[in-house]
Amino acid sequence: MNKAILSWSGGKDSALALFFCRQLKQFEIVGLLTNVNAEFGRVSMHGVRTELIEAQADAIGLPLYKLEFPGEVSMDVYNSLVSQRLTEFKNQGITHVIYGDIFLEDLRQYREQQVNALGLQAVFPLWNQNTVVLLAKFVQSGFKAVLVCINENYLTESWAGRELDDTVLNDLPATVDPCGENGEFHSFVYDGPIFIKPIRFQLGETVRRSYAKTGEWDTAFIFQDLS
Repeated sequence: MNKAILSWSGGKDSALALFFCRQLKQFEIVGLLTNVNAEFGRVSMHGVRTELIEAQADAIGLPLYKLEFPGEVSMDVYNSLVSQRLTEFKNQGITHVIYGDIFLEDLRQYREQQVNALGLQAVFPLWNQNTVVLLAKFVQSGFKAVLVCINENYLTESWAGRELDDTVLNDLPATVDPCGENGEFHSFVYDGPIFIKPIRFQLGETVRRSYAKTGEWDTAFIFQDLS
């Protein structure tokens, strides 16, 4: 069986990717790889504290590998650090990297080019699946999650810290993808069939952060702190 590392954000898409891969039994998943902002000790983009990601990995029963970045870095530096870490995995016998992307073609191409250049293969178990169906499967399978990062261009602050349950599909605006695939929101999964125990946490304050405008990237987010 081919050995794989799974790109892990702590959110619903990476949790579903792991869930589906375990059901298919096509890969031996040997660990989780998480991007961490070393300056803040939090997962990149999602803003979740590193210790909560460590608690997830412990409850899943897989080792967690952190790819730490010194704050904001250029794409060249980012690509170099990712390539170094993936090369280390390849030297350990890993042949595949699993991602939870659903339908962003440009992101898939970027990932494939990056891993193929190193002689690895990218795997996308959720690719092109209907996101309404995916979110329903997530809830029906027993997963539990809260929203931890809200894009203010799509949702209001009231969504920060909200449970990702079966009421979400009815309440989301029509402009928002049910799985937040366009960056509308990010989540933290704290229970479900991949865990041997739930992750304990408390809701903290909400923090609004704006970033300098860069091309077409969104710049205004609300983060729900968890501790």
